[in-house]
Amino acid sequence: MSGIDFTARPTVLLTGAGGVVGQALLTELGDHNVICLTHKRPVTGPHVLSIRGDLTLSRFGLDREEYDELVRRVDAIVHCAAVTAFGAGKDATCDVNVRGTGEVIALAQRADVPLHHISTAFVARTELARDDGGTARPEVYLDSKRAAERLVRDSGVPATVIRPSVVIGDSATGRIAQFQGLHGIAGAVFKNALPLLPLQPGSRIDFLPQDLIAGAVAGLLRAGVTDGDFWITAGEAALTVDQMVELALETGRGFGLELNAPRLVSQDMVDRLIRPVFIDPLPKWQRRRFDDMLAMTALFCTPQPFESSCDRVPGIVAPSTSALRDAFVASLRHYAQAKGLLRDSEVAA
Repeated sequence: MSGIDFTARPTVLLTGAGGVVGQALLTELGDHNVICLTHKRPVTGPHVLSIRGDLTLSRFGLDREEYDELVRRVDAIVHCAAVTAFGAGKDATCDVNVRGTGEVIALAQRADVPLHHISTAFVARTELARDDGGTARPEVYLDSKRAAERLVRDSGVPATVIRPSVVIGDSATGRIAQFQGLHGIAGAVFKNALPLLPLQPGSRIDFLPQDLIAGAVAGLLRAGVTDGDFWITAGEAALTVDQMVELALETGRGFGLELNAPRLVSQDMVDRLIRPVFIDPLPKWQRRRFDDMLAMTALFCTPQPFESSCDRVPGIVAPSTSALRDAFVASLRHYAQAKGLLRDSEVAA
């Protein structure tokens, strides 16, 4: 582990550094050494060291000497790595999300350091249980995250459980390492590809910009907090579905796009009226695509606001609805630019 002065600043082991929250954390943790455990591509940056390992293997697949040095070097662990794809399958999801968390806990125990475990606010959604032929199974993902939380709680390791909601791009620039589900919905609106949206009017979609989530994790780390559950969510400030659709339409029309407003319909209406007439006759691949979107929107659309802990996390300010609107527009603009949907004058602006 050459190339880093381990005496100059505290050292954090970060899993999932290539993901959305992990990438934002690398920017946020400039006052730390960061050792990134990566499975595929290495991660680079100031005071950053990548080591290749596999969360699902004992000692991450490292030889004993490498593992022992990791034990000596780390002062804290931030565990972001997870399978988040709803269609990954139960075995693959549990291998990383549950077994992998067990290996991270084993390192925390061996090194005697605190663990900051990144879970998801959607563990609160216990009523999801659809089986309509789609490949997306959010309940498999959520069960794995609940199981991982239980491992952390039962381990005896000093640990926080951090539960962010939907992640969007940077609050100022909209930039993000990988586009997420909300980007896909916005993109479909920009392309007039969604005549209807299976989202209940008036319900909330809780999201936060990636820099706020990263700031919350770093704030807990810097403050030495080593216990408690933290809901990093918009809570009562979350936008409604209606507000988000209107913002997408307003923003897209500002780009010069001619957009039609999609009709918002309840999932019950989809099941009773729309599916038998319009969806069931479609080819199998199109039915699956629709059902996968239905599973995602059923998860994201929250009838009641999430609990929020943002007002008690050091280093961040709880978001206002106005700030969330601005962040959402920034994400929409970045998505539209990346997908070539802006006119030259809009790109220059």
